[in-house]
Amino acid sequence: MTDTQATSSFRLAYVPGVTPAKWVKVWNERITDVPLALLTLPAAEAATTLLDGNADAGLVRLPVDRTRLSAIPLYTETTVVVVPKEHRLAEAAEVTVADLAEDIQLHPLDDVIGWETLPGVPAKQRPATTGDAIELVAAGIGVVVVPQSLARLHHRRDVTYRPVVDAPQSQVALSWLEDRTTDLVEELIGIVRGRTVNSSRGRSTPAEQPKATAKAKAKAKQQRPAPGDKGRARTGSGSGSGSGKPKSGGGRSGGAKSGGAKSGKPRRRS
Repeated sequence: MTDTQATSSFRLAYVPGVTPAKWVKVWNERITDVPLALLTLPAAEAATTLLDGNADAGLVRLPVDRTRLSAIPLYTETTVVVVPKEHRLAEAAEVTVADLAEDIQLHPLDDVIGWETLPGVPAKQRPATTGDAIELVAAGIGVVVVPQSLARLHHRRDVTYRPVVDAPQSQVALSWLEDRTTDLVEELIGIVRGRTVNSSRGRSTPAEQPKATAKAKAKAKQQRPAPGDKGRARTGSGSGSGSGKPKSGGGRSGGAKSGGAKSGKPRRRS
């Protein structure tokens, strides 16, 4: 791991459909001296941005070039088909790829599913973006299969979506340039993995100090002698120095013997 470099901000790229808000909140609570700068990028540009050093880390869609980029998979998305609300599949709980065999399939140029064989009947032209494809779905031109987050991102009132149980899925990962694994990158890894502030492998934070002090206080308390031990210690030291209570009756009997005379009334003379 390399040393943390002085920087005005930490640049985090993320692709459409990914919602980094919960991680940004934790970052702002823990790393108060380095603001997090967010960069929204098309999925196809995210890896290039990291390789060029224009972002410190990215929330990207796999696969990425693992020869230069490190990646930690975070979650796998549900794949859904977006259809018009009056479509025959609109009321289904879930569908299969075979259910789409008769539909015109819109295949946007920014597709992130990575089909080996596209289901249904391919459209004559490919829409430029997923948003464009969903507009065509609303117009009744065809259907489109996307990760659920993208269906939500481009949601319209005149379309709906249903899960496709046997379709390929898109996986989201945290990625960064392997030879730039800084302390701040380690902090971000800890945040997205749900580590607490004390288990983070990144920089030390002031939040760790009070707990360390509390542990020291607890240890010191355990080392203090119990009240009964203190009393025994004083008694033991008193026996050697003449202090403490004398034995019962010892003071009076000693004084009487040393006087040498018996006490009592004088005898009457006859």
